[in-house]
Amino acid sequence: MKKRRLGSTGIEVSEVGFGAWQLGNGKDWSEMSDKEAVRLVHEALDQGCNFFDTAPTYGGGKSESILGQALSGRRDEVVISSKCGHQADKVTSFEPGDLIKSVEDTLKRLNTDYLDSLLLHNPPFDHLNGSSPQFDVLKQLKKEGKIRAYGASVDTGEELKEVITTSDSTVIEVMFNILYQEPLEQMTAAYDKGVGLIVKVPLDSGWLTGKYDADSTFTGVRSRWSKSDIEFRGALVDKVRGIIGPDTSMIDAALQYILSYRETATVIPGMRTSEQVRGNLSAADVPMSEEMKQTLRQFWIEEIEGKDFPW
Repeated sequence: MKKRRLGSTGIEVSEVGFGAWQLGNGKDWSEMSDKEAVRLVHEALDQGCNFFDTAPTYGGGKSESILGQALSGRRDEVVISSKCGHQADKVTSFEPGDLIKSVEDTLKRLNTDYLDSLLLHNPPFDHLNGSSPQFDVLKQLKKEGKIRAYGASVDTGEELKEVITTSDSTVIEVMFNILYQEPLEQMTAAYDKGVGLIVKVPLDSGWLTGKYDADSTFTGVRSRWSKSDIEFRGALVDKVRGIIGPDTSMIDAALQYILSYRETATVIPGMRTSEQVRGNLSAADVPMSEEMKQTLRQFWIEEIEGKDFPW
């Protein structure tokens, strides 16, 4: 597994990281035992993955606890990024005192005395400004040695721009994939400023696995899509399939497209089976051609840019 620099932090991360939302999270993902979850983390480690992304709200803190168990004795081999603002008890609070307590609880669950990266977890827009009390907390935590780097997890180019122009953040998590390329201009600005970018939702909540189509129905968190949203996305997936060809894995293409941008430090797909661990991590082995990259970029410009496209 190749590694890339996480911006100016001095940290190196595997090109494909481990999105740990699914660990201990039977509500949004298929249930798995703690033993199975620990095994998946060990498999990823053994195959060269060193970056693990989690949050207190994932599985009500269970994701962090499982990672803490799995990474026991191997802390020096890994880079751990977690978040604050959405708490394990499902309460959302970005009040400074609550953020500090949240981080202390995270450290206990992860069985570590520091985080490599701490992100404000999709906070209100005014909290993204570097002069906000929330950033005072992040600076204090870094001064105390409890975190090595900080920033925010965001969804849009506007949010990304606010963070990079008003704060001294050195790491930001941003949503970006073949079907959602709106933040790209600001991703380039962040990269040029030395900000390490973690790319989330790389498979567009499952659409870029190829398992959904215009007739799919959804429950849980994915029930947010209307029938017209589903039909539109289904048509787009068909067009992506036409571009990459019938013999190319859609998951490979989705991850390779993100990694074709130098702006990306690491991409964090979720993994809940050994097959997914092997497949996701091996996707980085073959780089995407420049011609395919430009074709997929043009596809987004022509088919999606400027349209109402709820994630």
